[in-house]
Amino acid sequence: MIVMLTKSALNKLKEIELEKEQAPRIDASIAGGCEVSVKFTLIFDEPRRGDIVMEDSGIQIRLDRFTKRYLEEVTHIDYTDEHVNMVFSLESISLQAPAPLKSIK
Repeated sequence: MIVMLTKSALNKLKEIELEKEQAPRIDASIAGGCEVSVKFTLIFDEPRRGDIVMEDSGIQIRLDRFTKRYLEEVTHIDYTDEHVNMVFSLESISLQAPAPLKSIK
């Protein structure tokens, strides 16, 4: 699995001041009945036992095994600041690419 941060996402994550023991996490929300819809968001919370930790340029991105099941091979994290909406967006796609983030746990 590969997680790729765009330059704008990397810069924003570096400037965010998090409380002690908090880190960015890819979180999956599941909805639906017959058709399952999975929405990925970037949240900030405490480490959990069994977390998978990815790191790039000093930024650690965490995810749990449940979320990992729904991610494709490559997940892009981007950040946009459009005055009203400051948003991290995630897109998970199935591709082969070199890993810019290395698993450290």
